[in-house]
Amino acid sequence: QVQLVESGGGLVQAGGSLRLSCAASASIFSADVMAWYRQVPGKQRELVARITSGSNINYLDSVKGRFTISRDYAKNTVFLQMNSLKPEDTAVYYCFSEIELQSYWGQGTQVTVTS
Repeated sequence: QVQLVESGGGLVQAGGSLRLSCAASASIFSADVMAWYRQVPGKQRELVARITSGSNINYLDSVKGRFTISRDYAKNTVFLQMNSLKPEDTAVYYCFSEIELQSYWGQGTQVTVTS
């Protein structure tokens, strides 16, 4: 069982930045996928950014050029740098990992962007 713990969420004004962190309880070196999703009440959870074991990276169209996903193997941590934040980025952000065909989710961290 792998535990994922997110941190870094908070309240920020539009145009500001936040950096989310997702610390895994096990090595992420063997992870097939590390990703960030977000969800607002009444809507489906959506993929924001993902990075594969082969370092392929994908972003939600609306965050391209503003968000950057990265990972630190030494710290078993995945990051989501979010710049030029917009009110529509407000959501609970979840860390996701697929390791050895098992899927894991973090508990989520709230990001609120005010106009």
